[in-house]
Amino acid sequence: MAASAARAAQRVVIVGGVAGGASCAARLRRLTETAHITIFERESAVSYANCGLPYRVGDLITDDSKLFVASAAKFKSWFNVDVHTSHEVLSIDRKARTITARDLASGREFDAPFDALVLSPGAQAIRPPLPGVDLPGIFKMKTVPDAAAVRAFIEKHKVKSAVVIGGGFIGLEMVENLVHRGIQVTLLEAGPQIMPPLDPEMVAPIYDVLADKGVVVALNDGVAGFEQGPDGTGLVVKTAGGAAYPTDMAMLVIGVRPDTALAKAAGLDIGQRGGIRVDEHMRTSDPGIFAVGDAVETKDWITGDWTLCALAGPANRQGRIAADNIAGRSSAFRGTQGTSVVGVLGLTVAATGASEKALKRAGLAYAKVYTHANQHAGYYPGASTIDFKLLFDPKDGAILGCQATGWEGVDKRVDVVAALMQKRGSVYDLEEAELCYAPQYGSAKDALNLAGMGRVAANHLRGDHPLAQWDEMARVRGEVEAGTAVLVDVREPAEVARGTVEGALNFPLSTLRANLDQLPKDKRCYVFCQVGLRGYNATRQLLLSGRDAVNISGGWRSAQQAAPGGGASKL
Repeated sequence: MAASAARAAQRVVIVGGVAGGASCAARLRRLTETAHITIFERESAVSYANCGLPYRVGDLITDDSKLFVASAAKFKSWFNVDVHTSHEVLSIDRKARTITARDLASGREFDAPFDALVLSPGAQAIRPPLPGVDLPGIFKMKTVPDAAAVRAFIEKHKVKSAVVIGGGFIGLEMVENLVHRGIQVTLLEAGPQIMPPLDPEMVAPIYDVLADKGVVVALNDGVAGFEQGPDGTGLVVKTAGGAAYPTDMAMLVIGVRPDTALAKAAGLDIGQRGGIRVDEHMRTSDPGIFAVGDAVETKDWITGDWTLCALAGPANRQGRIAADNIAGRSSAFRGTQGTSVVGVLGLTVAATGASEKALKRAGLAYAKVYTHANQHAGYYPGASTIDFKLLFDPKDGAILGCQATGWEGVDKRVDVVAALMQKRGSVYDLEEAELCYAPQYGSAKDALNLAGMGRVAANHLRGDHPLAQWDEMARVRGEVEAGTAVLVDVREPAEVARGTVEGALNFPLSTLRANLDQLPKDKRCYVFCQVGLRGYNATRQLLLSGRDAVNISGGWRSAQQAAPGGGASKL
């Protein structure tokens, strides 16, 4: 009892009052009434939804007040938590167990003691020291004042054009919201693809959507600097490749980096990825100091590697876990699997777990399948396709990750996979998953059951469904040229006329059984259709007839996404 009372009476200081810090304060108060809890936040507000900032710029959120989850006054009245906004913590004295803070309004500096300290400083928007980067009309997007500044500039200068620099989550959300305001947008990305965390073929549909809205996309060309526009109006964005883009304004959203200045100065361990190193209990190298949110490194749920994860969901959970441990409860963070979603002009792109790129970097064995199934029953009006990629362990079928793109129902499917992964689920679990069904919501055999993630992957592991991938076509071509294999397109002639693999034989599934004698028994048949289902049925026919047959996963649709821009016909 004495130990519990002593623990409950401790002074807890939290640096940063957005997702992780606010969550920690609220959770801790629900666990103890006697601890003295203080939040220091350098911005003018706490507990605001910075994920909504691009939508405030686009006027989809019509009032700043909608972005605030809880005010300083609410924290005091609901939780008896003292909140000091516009206060910056300057230093930590680990020996004396005090922090030094500055009131940014008055300049007054003072010390505050702590028994437990929680660092939740977040991440800083990257703003490289480029020529002209401080010219007017160049903005970042991190805080409510940032969004207000962009809105004010657009309205004052009647902005007609903008360059968005960075093709990640915030970059694409800014593109969407600027387009929503009728602004002509150019998107610059220094890398070879937008949405770098995803695999390149899974973001291919985004390019078409952007093009349909008149967005110009320039890849493999990063920003090199800025110049004032002619007659002192507007800007010219200069790129490393020598291009110049005249524009009214620019959004510099090339990413964030962990804000670790305070932790470094205090001598806390910093990890290999540049974040504050914490254990599973969110403790830093000083057992009395915790850290949560965008500033910390945690373990990747799948690869086990240290990683940075600037997402609100993990930050909130980490804040709760830190509070539990401060209150004497042993609570652990299992690691992050990076479950994320972004909307792009009506299209939804979502992912969870490891990408194929990440699995390759980690040197982990994996298998993959692609499917393209309707989000609900095809006979019900409004059916549209979800492009789905599943990555799994080739030994036991354990799910390693998935990515999906589509107009509706994408988040639902990825959330199901994300939850199964938390229980170390496999493709066999997807095969048996019992999901909601009514014609307007899904199908009796859902995209996760039939089209495929469960049955395509599970049947592959059982040996019933041999698979090849479009990125293996160089090897397949070699077999065809050596006379040991043939390519078989089982679509209808009208579909083939719109594009196929050069040299492929055409035997539509509807006539395949009657023409089996025209396919060799001494050569492997690489089969493909439009999305994979007919290819699977054709592969089963060929296997049962004594032939060696392999279905190319995802069909012609996956081939086109693997080689966007019309290159699929050259595979």
